Amino acid sequence: MRILMIVPYYAPDLGPSAPLFTMLSTGLVRRGHEVAVITTVPHYPSGQVPAEYRARWFHRTIEDGVQIVRVAVPSVKRASMGQRLMQYAYYQVGATWAGWGQQYDAALVANPALWTWLPFAGLVALRGKPAIFSVHDVYPDVGVTLGIFRHKSVIQVVASLERFCLNRAFSVRILSQSFRPGLRALGVPDDKMSLIYDWVDTDLIRPMPRDNAFALEHDLIGPFVVQYAGNLGLSQGLEHVLTAAQSLAAHDDIRFVFVGDGAARQGLVAEVAKRQLVNVQFLPFQPRARLPEVLATADISLVTLRRGIGLESLPSKCFSILASGRPMVVSVDEQSETWELVQRSRSGLCVPPEDPPRLAEAILALKEDSSLRHRLGANGRAWAEKHHSAQSAAAQFEELFLAATLSASR
Repeated sequence: MRILMIVPYYAPDLGPSAPLFTMLSTGLVRRGHEVAVITTVPHYPSGQVPAEYRARWFHRTIEDGVQIVRVAVPSVKRASMGQRLMQYAYYQVGATWAGWGQQYDAALVANPALWTWLPFAGLVALRGKPAIFSVHDVYPDVGVTLGIFRHKSVIQVVASLERFCLNRAFSVRILSQSFRPGLRALGVPDDKMSLIYDWVDTDLIRPMPRDNAFALEHDLIGPFVVQYAGNLGLSQGLEHVLTAAQSLAAHDDIRFVFVGDGAARQGLVAEVAKRQLVNVQFLPFQPRARLPEVLATADISLVTLRRGIGLESLPSKCFSILASGRPMVVSVDEQSETWELVQRSRSGLCVPPEDPPRLAEAILALKEDSSLRHRLGANGRAWAEKHHSAQSAAAQFEELFLAATLSASR
């Protein structure tokens, strides 16, 4: 089968989506399919495009058997929504142009439609190709909750773009059962939604020694490390983690370590300086090859989301943490799938969102009980191996593509 993937993020980009799409495309190639990917030039999470990718409109390569077209986009400040919309527009035009000459039997298109509406319209709807629309956040709901979409007209436009893709897709892939209500409101019937949880490279990300080269480089051998690794965005509510850190300042052996970048980073750094927190450390995003060491450096890993966001999201970082064999503390809505995942896997402690005292209490409880930390971490690793391997995800997507092409041929 010939599969076209229209996805804005792909290796060597960092963040959650790029490695997932990279693993999926190479997994489908290993299963005997021809896969072409239309993505952007590297730019995430900083928003800045490396100099070597600025000279040409398209960059074409073959990597691990996958044909890749990287579309040029401008460097932007990710905190500026206007600049990000310009970046989206560049990709939409470029991806549609690049895909027009492609031959394919089915497509996978990632949401939001703010990134991918035009290529969906041109390469799926206009050409009559079956497609899987992969939903990673429910739009416009997530933007409204974050306060990004404030005007009724903007919300209506975002919803109409999303609805166009949802209605014309053969199947809508969801990564969490919590997506169903929001998608029903956009007119998607339940039997059109296909639940495929996010996946993780359990061969790459695995339990490793706590005291490793990364820990040594960043003076993290001695402290008890409470780590948040990933996008420092607006939806995580990380200012509440700073409040928890402030309340634990008397425990001078505890270090809060943020590894990553994003729209909220500058504000968080300024807040740490304002509060004079000496127990907080910021480190940049690390190359993917170092992720196992990064995660192993944590004594506790954090997953946090603002109140309400967790009901419509299941952060992919959860699966990396599970695979790393480290316990996690999640600060999310109690009815969310993230909360339920941690409970089912018995891999950590759950506290309500935006509740620094409860967060600090959970951190201290794990700090004082090393046997509990070890047990929760081991449970998480076992759960990741059984339920969230990349091989399992490729097989599930293959079934969807086969069903889509069979339906289109009738």
